[in-house]
Amino acid sequence: MNKQILATSLAALTIAASQAATAARDHISIVGSSTVYPFTTTVAERFSRATQFKTPVVESTGTGGGMKLFCQGVGESTADITGASRRIKQSELDMCQENGVDVVEVQVGYDGIVMANAKSKETFELSRKDIFLALAKEVPNPDGSETLVENPYKTWKEVNPALPNVKIEVLGPPPTSGTRDAFAELAMEGGCKKFDWIAAKKSEDKNAYKAICHTVREDGAYIEAGENDNLIVNKLVANPNALGIFGFSFLDQNADKVHGSIIEGHKPTFDSIADQSYPVSRPLFIYVKKAHASVIPGMKQFLAEFTSERAWGEDGYLADKGMIPLPTAKRQQVAKNVREMNALSNLAQK
Repeated sequence: MNKQILATSLAALTIAASQAATAARDHISIVGSSTVYPFTTTVAERFSRATQFKTPVVESTGTGGGMKLFCQGVGESTADITGASRRIKQSELDMCQENGVDVVEVQVGYDGIVMANAKSKETFELSRKDIFLALAKEVPNPDGSETLVENPYKTWKEVNPALPNVKIEVLGPPPTSGTRDAFAELAMEGGCKKFDWIAAKKSEDKNAYKAICHTVREDGAYIEAGENDNLIVNKLVANPNALGIFGFSFLDQNADKVHGSIIEGHKPTFDSIADQSYPVSRPLFIYVKKAHASVIPGMKQFLAEFTSERAWGEDGYLADKGMIPLPTAKRQQVAKNVREMNALSNLAQK
């Protein structure tokens, strides 16, 4: 009986807090990924021009920072939507649920993660193994023994004789970034597991395996350049010997300044990311606070715009911005889920 009373009280508090949001706020508040940010702002601008609702306020906080803000609870002082350049982590979902936040997951498209350099220099042709050896904190001993050593490589040519004899200098996002998380998983781990004896550690000790494959060196070869991908592009122009890590959309928008490295024979292009032949690609998401959907003015209409064919379709305006559309059947499934406001209960749910 006590548990039932507690559950009823919590539900009432959640409803009261969400309804209070309407009294104090007349616009949608969006935080999260710097990669998703340009797509969200584009939808926000179109939405405000086509409706009587105020333009949503969109902040680029990084995926991890956005999740912290989003999961704080419900009410007018908390964000309604957060963008993410990776799927929500179980720990983040747990935090949301502990704070009374029912989360609706919306996969909006795909993006590729590129390693780009200034157009004044030749295009790099890399493997994921090259990327791991260049950027990991510890790497297999060059003497061939199955041991790890502090990364000794100073130039790309030392990593692979076929690569240029230039200093390893990579500008990339900080640990709070979803791009950093996805890059570690898709690129670095993709190269790390090419070493069979390291790959074997995954079944023995998953945490140790992840530490080897995902930990970035801290000796200056990798430079944290913040959440602003446009800033990284500008720094590459100023330093033509450096490489930068960011989403495909920023490469697409700055094709006159930088070009993307070829990774395992595949250029980062709209088509290669769409058919997943480009090996470093990932899904993009927005996460919606269910309790706010019916009380914040314009929330349902904004979500309908984001999941409309004119926005995220194959010929939609988000594709023009560099986002890779989901397959038609997947878009229909996601749009239906959004209309029904089905909350995500666990990460096994698709």
